[in-house]
Formats: sequence, structure tokens, C-alpha cells
Amino acid sequence: MKIVIIEDERITAKDLEQTLIEIDPDIEIVAVIRSVKEGLTYFSHQPDPALIFSDIRLGDGLSFEILKQVKVPVIFCTAYDEYALHAFQVNGIGYVLKPFTEESVAAALTKYNELTRANETEIGRQYEKMKDIFETVRPKISSLLIHYKDTVIPIRISDIALFCLKNEVLTLYTFDHKRYYPNMSLDELEELLGDLFFRANRQYLIARSAIVHASSLLSRKMSIHVSIKHDDIITISREKSPQFLKWLQASPV
Repeated sequence: MKIVIIEDERITAKDLEQTLIEIDPDIEIVAVIRSVKEGLTYFSHQPDPALIFSDIRLGDGLSFEILKQVKVPVIFCTAYDEYALHAFQVNGIGYVLKPFTEESVAAALTKYNELTRANETEIGRQYEKMKDIFETVRPKISSLLIHYKDTVIPIRISDIALFCLKNEVLTLYTFDHKRYYPNMSLDELEELLGDLFFRANRQYLIARSAIVHASSLLSRKMSIHVSIKHDDIITISREKSPQFLKWLQASPV
């Protein structure tokens, strides 16, 4: 069986690939796609696989932009809570929960056998259901919990200016110039916080309320100027700039 993996984290994608092959050595991973742009290009000239394992949020957008171009079964990879998973189950949507286990991936492959019996119209309906659920169950949180030694410090989301990953250390910067060190990855924070923050690049996740203005650079890149003191230049790639401007226009301050 030929499978395509859509996942922007290399380690996560490799883990899933190895797990799939351990479960069934006849499985062939024909492609690992890490962005919406790469996915659209790939499926424009490559044959459809038998099955797709897909993360929801990629660095340059949502995987739905890719998946609406293909009509094959999809197993979604997610880190959402029990409420969301229940919604997936009720709607007959295949999923596997991060971090992966051999048991959960094997169960997802069983779900694939059910999805293969669905026609293209039903597969299309499932994508629409998934998009609706994704928006409905996006976590609505007011604070982020920071663990420090034997204490837990609640930091209000509205007080957070940005997150910066530098030298493998993730730092949270508040508007009142305090720094904290979350015990989460930047990808997990991006998924948790949703459209309140924008993933500028692999290093930065920035609050809408922290952005003063953006400037154009050479090669159609952009730089973001934030309201807190921050010495590093925060850049956005040419490919991501249109998405950023759309988000900036739509997001409330």
C-alpha cells in the first residue's frame, strides 16, 4: 500500500513512517510533504496514493488546502483533547493521536479499510466535517501554565507578546518585559493558541497585539516590528507573506 505523509516536523514524520513500516512491511511511503505549497505541487503531477496521513496545521497554512485537491482516504494526525476526538469518532473521521503509538497507528489503518468503502462524495463531506470540527473545538484558553520547580505560574494569553526559540531554548516574552520558559514545543503552542498568534518562522510565534507594523525586504520577504524591546530581526519568508497579511487583516487586536 502506498502512503503519503503530510507533516512539517521531520522527527514526527520519521516516527510515523517507521511505525507504519513496522506494522506492515509492505507499506511504501512514497512522499513526506512538509508544507501546503509542496503538497499542491506534488499532487498536481503525481498519482494519488492509497492513503494519506496528514497533520492539520502546517507552517504555511492548513492541510485542507491540499486535501481538497485529492479524493483518497485521509487519517488525520492530531493533538486535540477528548471532546474533539469524540467529535471525530461521531462523524466517522479517521485520526491518530500524537504522540504516536503502534497501537493507535494500527487502529488508524483499520479505519482506512472503512474509508476505502466510501465514495468520493463521502470523502469530500468528511473533509468539510473535519474543517468545521477543527474550528469548533479549537481550544479556548485564557492562560498558559508555566511550571517552575514546584510552582505553577498562570500567564494570561493577553499578556504574551511572543515566543522565541533560540539555541534550542523556548522563551515566552510578556508585554511587561518578563520572560518565562514553557514546557511545550513551538508547534504545540501554535496548535493550542490558534489564530491569536502567527507562526512567523521556525523561531517565532507572535501575538497580533504585539505587532506594530511590518516592512518589506528584498526578495519579497517581510520583517515584523513588535512593541516590546527585542534585538533580533523577525522575518517572514516570501511564501508566507501573503498568509501573514491575510491573518493580520482578519485578526482582532
